[in-house]
Order: sequence, then C-alpha cells, then structure tokens
Amino acid sequence: MSTVRVTDSTLRDGSHTVAHAFTVEQVSRIAALLDAGGVPVIEVAHGDGLGGSSFNYGFSATDERELIRAAVQAAPNATIATLLLPGIGLAHELEQVAQLGVGVVRIATHCTEADIAAEHIQIARDAGLEVNGFLMMSHLTEPDALAEQAQLMESYGAHGVYVVDSAGALVPSTASARVAALRRALDHTTKVGFHAHDNLGCGVGNTLAAVAEGAVMVDGSLAGLGAGAGNMATELFAAAAERSEIDARLDVLKLAAAADEVSELLGVRAVRDAASLTVGYAGVYSSFLLHAQRAAARFGVPIGDILLTLGERRVVGGQEDMILDVAAELAEQALLVGEK
Repeated sequence: MSTVRVTDSTLRDGSHTVAHAFTVEQVSRIAALLDAGGVPVIEVAHGDGLGGSSFNYGFSATDERELIRAAVQAAPNATIATLLLPGIGLAHELEQVAQLGVGVVRIATHCTEADIAAEHIQIARDAGLEVNGFLMMSHLTEPDALAEQAQLMESYGAHGVYVVDSAGALVPSTASARVAALRRALDHTTKVGFHAHDNLGCGVGNTLAAVAEGAVMVDGSLAGLGAGAGNMATELFAAAAERSEIDARLDVLKLAAAADEVSELLGVRAVRDAASLTVGYAGVYSSFLLHAQRAAARFGVPIGDILLTLGERRVVGGQEDMILDVAAELAEQALLVGEK
C-alpha cells in the first residue's frame, strides 16, 4: 500500500476563485474543517504566493500574514505551508512566515528555471522550514529535462520536488512519465510530489498515476477550488485513494461535507466550462483565465482566441502583460478584416 501526504491548497490556489479576498474568519473556518478532515498540510498565501498582492496579480483583501496566523491557530493538528515565486515574493518573507508558525514552504519556478530558486531554498532551510521545489508548467518540457531541473533543486537543498501541472494540460500517461523521470533521477531520500489542475478533467486520474510512479506528496483543494478549472478536489482524491488502497489518512465524509460548506461559504464552485477546457488544451497557465476573461470583455474578442494564441506563443507565468497585448492584436486584426 502506498502512503501519500496531501497538501490542501484551498487557501492558496483557491484564492484565485475569490479574487484574493479571503477574510480571517473564512480562513479560520476552512482551516478548521481541513484539520478535522485529517489533512496534514494546509497551504495559505495569495494565489500567486507570498508577495503576490499587487496590481499585476490582484490585491489581497487581507494581508497574507494575518491569514497565515489565523490558519495556524485554527488547525492545531496540521502543518501550515506557504508558497513563494522568486521575483514575486522576497527572500526575507520566508523568515517572517517561519516565525508565524509556517512549517513547509514550496519554492516555485518555471519548469526550466530552477536555478533562480537556489538562494530561496537555502534561506528556507536556514529558517528551519521543510522546503520543496515546485516546477510549474511541467508540460512544457520533456520528462528527462524536467528531471534535470529537479536535480538542481535537490542540489540546492530541497527536501522534495513537485511536478506541477499549472495548465491542467497533462493526462495520466504524460503525468506518470514526468514523475517517473524525477523518481529515477533524484536520490531516494528526496521526495517527489504532484500538483494537478483539472482543466481536462484529469486531476484525480493524473494524481493516481503519479502516485503509482512514486509520488508521495500530492495537492488538492476543497471542491477543486483553484485557478483555471480548479485543482484536483481533495475530497474526491480521498475517496479514490481509499478505493485504490492508497493510505492518505483522510476522512472522506468529513471532507465531502467540508467541500459543500466551503462552496456555500464562499459562494463559488470550481469552474469547468469551455474557457477552462481551452486553458488545458492550449497549455496556458491556469491563473491566466481570469485575466483573459477581462481582456476578452475589454477588447471584444473571443476568449478562446486569446488563450490559443497565448499557448502558441508559450507565454508563461509572470508574462501577464502579454494577455492584453494579444487581445489588442486580435481586436486590431478583426478590425482590419472587417474593413476589407
């Protein structure tokens, strides 16, 4: 029987679904529900990680440090985690959150840019944190090349490395190939993780495939709340894991009830529509969806055309300004066609 550790990202990736407007009261309640459901690690941050509250990524309604403090108090049995993207979050913030009670940090980079994480991984380790690398948009590079990036993170001191399907573009065969490559390349003491998005409806299937290839850390969120079509639903994985004889140590019924309560509390559910499917089909960063919706409305162009163009140009996280550029170009092209 495989044993996995689940990190629930409702209070980080799920922040995208509420435009980063979590309140202290909401975080306290959700953290308490996750804790009661047996979730061992609960991630809390702006959707784009520490320091993400900005004009480019959307301002938070409440400072993330207050939300982290609330989660630490509300979930005494769980470890609180957070996420940082070098270039968005600052290294000294890792020391600050460690003092607030955070025990795990994920350092996230684009799948070909692990080298920018060296300083942050070392600082996190020096602060006494468990630190895991997070290789985003992992579908954009081949398994062996991804494994080389994971080895860099391992060499910097990461305790584990995640294959991150930021676009929800992987399917079970391509997810398992990447996890298998990491498992072959990394030392046996370095853990491998998998973070799924559900844009193609493969979140649970991809995660089960990842576990079969040696992933021992996986991510989900209640009701699948997250960027794009959302993350793998924690409560669905809890049930599927039990059926698959995977020891996730989760309470299926408590988490199912928690998912319903959280959806009602926040007034949102994971989005699974044509636009979110196109995010996965085009291989576009899931958090681009909201920005693309706004650009489509502003310039009067189909959101699908925007997403497909972004995918063709291999635009990645941190290039959100390109969304408006693409929308403006498409609007201009449509105008020229109309004038002929």
